Amino acid sequence: MTPAEILSTELAEVAQSLRDREEPFAFATIVRTAGVTAAKPGAKALIGSDGTILHGFLGGGCTRGAVKRAALEALATGSPALISVAPEELLSEMGVSPGEETDGVKYARNGCPSRGTVDIFIEPCLPMPELVVLGTSPVAEALAELAPQFHWSIARDVDSNARAPRTRAIVVATQGQGDLAALKSALGVDVVHLAFVGSKRKFATLADKLRGDTPQDRINRISAPAGLDIGAVTPEEIALSILAELIQVRRSAITRGANDDL
Repeated sequence: MTPAEILSTELAEVAQSLRDREEPFAFATIVRTAGVTAAKPGAKALIGSDGTILHGFLGGGCTRGAVKRAALEALATGSPALISVAPEELLSEMGVSPGEETDGVKYARNGCPSRGTVDIFIEPCLPMPELVVLGTSPVAEALAELAPQFHWSIARDVDSNARAPRTRAIVVATQGQGDLAALKSALGVDVVHLAFVGSKRKFATLADKLRGDTPQDRINRISAPAGLDIGAVTPEEIALSILAELIQVRRSAITRGANDDL
C-alpha cells in the first residue's frame, strides 16, 4: 500500500518531498476524541523538524503546544508516542498530572473553553542513516552489499560539505591501500561511529602516525578492529560482525535519547 492510498494526495506529496530532501518529520493522527473538539478521529498532520505543523489539521491551539513537544521528543528518540490532551479537572480525576506518562500515554492539559479531550498518535519519520564505506577490499564490497538490507544508505567517499543525515557512520576497509589517508579523511567528519578493519597491531602503528596532528581523544573513539567478536573469518562474516556493531551503536543512541529526561 502506498502513502497516497492511506493519506490524502497532498499530504502524501508533502511527506514524499520531505523524504526526498532527507528531512526528519512526524505524522500526527487523532485516534480518539471526547467532548467538544474541532478535529475528529482520523485527522492527520505532518509535523516538521522544528515542531510546526507543515500540512494537515489537528484542531485549534489547544493541542498545538502538546503536539509540538511530543513531536520534538519523538524525532529526538526515534520512538512513536501517544499523547492525551485533556481538561485539567479530568486529569485530576484520573490522578495524573500534565507531563506525566502512564501506561504508554503522555498527558497534557487542554486549557481551551471547549474542555474536550484529544488523543494523538505521533510517529517519527527519520532519514535513513548513512554508512560511508572507504576502500575496495573484499570486506568493503561485502559491507556495501549487506548494509542496505539493514536500512543503511551507502556512500563510498567522505564528503565533509554534504548535509549529514541524522546518523552517519564510517568504516575504513582499505586494508593496506591508503589506510592512513582514509583514517585522516574520516577523522575530519563528525560521525556516531568510526571503525577500522584491521588488526590491533596494525592500527596501533597507524595511531602513532596520527598523533602528530590528531587529538588522542578522537583516536580513542576509533573502533579497531571493526566489528563485534563473533569469530568472523570470511569477508562476508566480517561485514556481518561490523553490521552487528553498527546496529548496537544505533540502538544505543536511540535508548540514550529516550532516557535523556529521566
